[in-house]
Amino acid sequence: MSRAALAALALLLAACAEPAYYLQALQGQAALLNARRPVAEVEADPASSPALRRQLARIGAAREFAVHTLDLPDNGSYRRYAALGRPAVVWTVTAAPEFSLEAQRWCFVVAGCVPYRGYFEPAAARAEAVRWHRQGFDVAVSPVPAYSSLGWFDDPLLDTFVGWPPGRVAELIFHELAHQKLYVAGDSAFNEAYATTVGRLGAERWLAASGQDQALADYRTELERQRLWRELLGELRAALQELYASALPPAEMRARKDALLMRSAGLLALLGDRRGFALGNAQLALLATYEDAVPAFERLLHACGDDFAAFHRAAARIAAWPAARRAAWMRGH
Repeated sequence: MSRAALAALALLLAACAEPAYYLQALQGQAALLNARRPVAEVEADPASSPALRRQLARIGAAREFAVHTLDLPDNGSYRRYAALGRPAVVWTVTAAPEFSLEAQRWCFVVAGCVPYRGYFEPAAARAEAVRWHRQGFDVAVSPVPAYSSLGWFDDPLLDTFVGWPPGRVAELIFHELAHQKLYVAGDSAFNEAYATTVGRLGAERWLAASGQDQALADYRTELERQRLWRELLGELRAALQELYASALPPAEMRARKDALLMRSAGLLALLGDRRGFALGNAQLALLATYEDAVPAFERLLHACGDDFAAFHRAAARIAAWPAARRAAWMRGH
């Protein structure tokens, strides 16, 4: 990370409150960028395993597909590799009131207001979660394998995800590159649904175009499993919203909430959900952020003849709309 880049980031952070939080973000980002190595150097290194070389070569092909077929940024992102030696690059904290599915939002200089807050150290994330839990909030701490710096820096490939199945790796990279293509500060529902659509449909198209038939079949099986999870969780969210809108006493509402969560957790386990998190308002609020508007973006892509360049242009026009009009479009109105 250059001194100029560090200085620019430090200047941005200096304009914000909570200097300790932003200091850890600055230090974590700097350490991440300093750990990067060019992919060609990693592939030529005798210490690199054959599996890593194969993974990097496959990802390189997906990266070119992103530029030439998906019309995603042709820049330095995902052309370097960093081995972090830990299971996640950051850990995010999400919090929602005990009887609400509206997540707490934190505001940042570049990203705007978002329903999560990231930490490079899991202990710091857990400490933040405890603070919100003591205030009566439902809280989730989630390990995150990658994030986008929104084009401020060249984001690297990481050992947190390069070993994933081909479809999931491609989806993640296309998702994060989509954030560099188009981002509306403060509108996480738009940003995440747009990027999720690009990631999923782009990954399917890449696997099909590159003749990875078994990987494509495996990826579609995973997508179907996730669809069933989302359907079940959507029913849970609807039931909880109805419960929270009732005039029941808090103790009775709490008991009914716990019963709904336990039942849904059992059904998820039967569907093979191994993500290991405890269900709660925070997780459900985050799910809505990523998923609720995906159908609107899928319809938009199809209306554009499944042409990604036309899709990006159409999405950019919608991004320029007033927030209320944009939200209505995402709801299908």
